Amino acid sequence: MFWVTQVSRCMYYNMDTPWQRVPNLQVTRTLNHNSVPTREVRCSGFLTSGEHDDRTGPINRNRKGRNSNKGRAHDRFRRDRQRGGGGGFGGPGPRSRLEDIDGDVAMNDSSQDSSNHSRFTPYGRHPRKDGRDRRQGKGGGGRGGGFRGDRGGGGRNRSSWYKVTIPHGKKYNKKWLLTALQNICSVTYTPVQYHVDGTRVHFYLDDPTAASALHKCSHKITDTDGYKVEVHVNPSNPPNLLLSDLKPVDIEHLKQCMSKRYDGSQLALDLNNIRTDPDLVSQNIEVILNRRTHMETVIKIIEENIPELTGLNLSNNRIQKLDELSELVTKVPNLKSLNLSHNELKLDRDLDKLKGLKLVELWLVRNPLCDTFKDQASYIIAVRERFPRLLKLDGNDLPPPIGFDLETPTTIPPCKGSYFGSDEIKGLILRFLQQYYSIYDSANRQPLLDAYHDGASLSLTIPFSYQNPSRSSLGEYQKDNRNLKRIRDSTTRFKLLKHTRLNVVAFINELPKTQHDISSFTIDVNTYTNTLLSFTVSGVFKEVAVNGKSRDSTMAFSRVFITVPAGNAGLCIVNDHLFIRLASTEEIRKAFVAPAPTPSSSPVPTLAAPLQEMLTAFSQKSGMNLEWSQKCLQDNEWDFDKAAQIFTQLQTEGKIPDVAFIK
Repeated sequence: MFWVTQVSRCMYYNMDTPWQRVPNLQVTRTLNHNSVPTREVRCSGFLTSGEHDDRTGPINRNRKGRNSNKGRAHDRFRRDRQRGGGGGFGGPGPRSRLEDIDGDVAMNDSSQDSSNHSRFTPYGRHPRKDGRDRRQGKGGGGRGGGFRGDRGGGGRNRSSWYKVTIPHGKKYNKKWLLTALQNICSVTYTPVQYHVDGTRVHFYLDDPTAASALHKCSHKITDTDGYKVEVHVNPSNPPNLLLSDLKPVDIEHLKQCMSKRYDGSQLALDLNNIRTDPDLVSQNIEVILNRRTHMETVIKIIEENIPELTGLNLSNNRIQKLDELSELVTKVPNLKSLNLSHNELKLDRDLDKLKGLKLVELWLVRNPLCDTFKDQASYIIAVRERFPRLLKLDGNDLPPPIGFDLETPTTIPPCKGSYFGSDEIKGLILRFLQQYYSIYDSANRQPLLDAYHDGASLSLTIPFSYQNPSRSSLGEYQKDNRNLKRIRDSTTRFKLLKHTRLNVVAFINELPKTQHDISSFTIDVNTYTNTLLSFTVSGVFKEVAVNGKSRDSTMAFSRVFITVPAGNAGLCIVNDHLFIRLASTEEIRKAFVAPAPTPSSSPVPTLAAPLQEMLTAFSQKSGMNLEWSQKCLQDNEWDFDKAAQIFTQLQTEGKIPDVAFIK
C-alpha cells in the first residue's frame, strides 16, 4: 500500500455564502493505491466545510444539504483513473478538451507521457487557441517565437513536423521572403504548404534540424520598411495537405468527373456546384472547394493535366477565401476567364491574391463583396485596379483599358547615383552638406542656427505601423512622429510642426547624437531656380553612445531641404522634412565599410618635398582634393601606381563619394 499526496492552492467558495471567495485556501488530496481520493481543507485565518468540484462549477445542494454532484464526480474520477487519464478530478483537464484549430501541437502538460501525471490547477488559465500556454512566456511562443522542440512525450503528437509562422508575413512577396530566409538559414529546407492566414504566413517543415536553424533566423532580416522579420517555429501535426480526406480512389473519381466537365474546344473547365455532381454523389464523394485541401487537389489536377486552361468556372461552391487560388498565377498562366459568382467572398482585398492573372473576363456577382461599394463605378475601379486588362465584368462590357502593355518581362534598372543638374549646383550642395553634417554629428549642434531661416519649419516622420513602435529602435522618435497616416487631427499636426529657427534647432539638439556615413549619401535635386533650391538627401547613420548607453542599430534617413540663397553663395533652410526608418539588411551590410575622413578645413600637414610633389601630381590626375589624395596614397604605402590602380577600380564601382572631389 502506498499514499500520494498532492497540495495545491486556489480560490474556493464559502459553502455558507456560495459566492463569497475564501482566500489562501490549501487543498490536500491524498490518493491510496485504489485511487480513492480523500481531501483535507485548510484555510489561513478561518476554516470552511464542504467540498467544491472544480469541473462541475458551484455546488448545488439538495434538500438534505448534501452535495448532489459528489457521487457522480467521484465515479467519473474513478473511471478516468482506471483508463489512465491524468487530467485531475472527473477526467481530462481543460487543456486536453481544447482543440488546436491551427493544427499546432500544444506543448503543455497534456502532451507528456500518461505516466507522468501533472498537477491539477482548478483555476489555472486556459491555453490559447493556437496551442500555446500564456504562462510559457517568451520560451513558449510569445514575442520572438520560442522554438519548442520534441520533448519526447507520449501524447498524440510525436510527429517530426513543425509549423513556421511569419507574423505580418502577408505583406511580403513569397519569393522574397523564402529567399531571404534561406540565405541566412544554416540548413537547406523545403517549405511545405505555404499559405496566408489573415495577416500571417504559414508553412511546414519535416526536418527538426532545419526547424531549429530557421528559428534562429528570427529578427535577423530587415525588410524595406526597416522592421525585423519574426519567425515562430512550433511542433505541429502533419499539414492538412498530407491528411486530406480525399483518398487516392476518390481523387481518381474526381479526375474523371473533371474530364467530363472539360471543354477541349474552348479550353474551359466548368466546376459549377461540383459538390452536387451525380458522378461524385453516387460514389459518396463530397468535394467542398472552400476547404483548402480540396481546392489544392483540384488545382494540382489542373496543373498536371490541363495547364493550358483559359477558362475556369468556380461558381456556387461557397468559396470564402482565395488563398489557394493564388497558385493559378503560376500554374495556369494562360487563364483569361474566371467565374467566382454565387460564392461567399466578403472583401475586395481578397482579389489581391489573384493579381498577376491576365484576366479579360471575370464574374463576381452574388458575392457579399459586391455590396461593399457605394456605386457601380467604384466597383469597376476597384476590380480593374487588380486586373488592368479586364474587358468584361459580371457579363457587362467595360471600356477598353488605357495603359502600356509590356508582353516581355523587364527587369528594374539599378538605382542610379546622385542628380544635381549642373556642376555649379553640385558644388554648392556638397559644400553645404559637408558643413551641415560636420556640425550635426558634433557634440554641439547650436551653430546650426546659422543654417536656418528665421521662419523655418521642421517635421519628423517615422514609418506608419500597427505594431508598437516603442518596442523598436524608433521608439525614441515616436512622440514627435508627424506621420499623416497616424495623425489625423489638424491641431495635433500643427503642434508637431516645429516653427522658427530657435525651436527647430532646440528640437534638433534633443535628438540622439549621431554619426552619418557620408559615403552612403545620395542627393537628388528636385527644383532649382534663381531664388529657390530644393533637394533630397538619403543615407544611413548610427546613434553614438552617450553616458555609457550604446545603441547597436543602424538607421536610414531621407531628408528634404528647401533652401533659399544666402550671402557668399551659401544656402539658408526654410523647410526641413526628416524621415527616419530602420536600415535594411543590405544597407547595414554596406554601411561604414570604408568610413570617410571627417571633413576638416585645416590644411594638409606639411610633407617632405618628394611626397608633396607626388601628392600634387596624384590630386591633379585623379581630380580628388588633397585630403582624399593623401589618404589614398597613405593607404597604398605611397606607391603611386598602386594607388592609381585602386583609385580607378573604386571609381569604376562608384564607391568614391562626391565629397572627395570638392576642392
